[in-house]
Amino acid sequence: MGTASNRPSTSVEDYVKVIYDLQERGGAGPVTTSRVAERLSVSNSSVSGMLRKLGELGLVEHQRYGDVRLTSKGNRLALAVLRRHRLIELYLVEALGYSWDEVHDEAEILEHVVSDQFVERIADRLGDPTVDPHGDPIPTRDGEVVARDTRLLSHADAGTVGVIVRVNDSDPELLRYLADQRIAIGMRVEVVERQPFGGPLVIRLGAPGAQRDQPIGLVAADALWIAPGQEAGEQRETHAVRNG
Repeated sequence: MGTASNRPSTSVEDYVKVIYDLQERGGAGPVTTSRVAERLSVSNSSVSGMLRKLGELGLVEHQRYGDVRLTSKGNRLALAVLRRHRLIELYLVEALGYSWDEVHDEAEILEHVVSDQFVERIADRLGDPTVDPHGDPIPTRDGEVVARDTRLLSHADAGTVGVIVRVNDSDPELLRYLADQRIAIGMRVEVVERQPFGGPLVIRLGAPGAQRDQPIGLVAADALWIAPGQEAGEQRETHAVRNG
């Protein structure tokens, strides 16, 4: 079991985690210096300097002005950090009553200081869960991630039916907005209409007999991932939204 003292620095762990997340979510294209800088709220020059260090450590492949890619070593490190982060988030929600918009910043701190033994105790206590409160997959102890057929709600055509299985967790205000709108992981969703010229989507939420229609802007729709073709009973509704 590893301890916090024999791990790479906090900065190194944060960088590989962000690069992995940008790679894994896709959507906006290749991982670039500017995208990493935007996510971490630092300058491009700071990112360039750190990428050189990560390259020397064998964690990334990056040519100047080119895309950034994790090596297999960098990928393993990123998955280890993500496992700690996402298990901590889930523990904060399930055991301590945090709401889903509160856990990200807490986990950002704790993931660097807790021991691997502590994290595995959390996993055992929670029954080896596979997803965190935002539906993000939790890597296994062996660094595997269960693949799921998902797509962004913003990319779904009218008539698409599925289940909300994941939400981007980088914006607490957006998470609070979704909670206020009673939009949660595990809900059945149908795309009723796509308004033209970048207008909102009209979605139908809930099981037959208890449905409601409501518009949702593209920014919010671009943060929600659905599993098309599923019904709500097929998705384990582990994480009811706790709104404070």
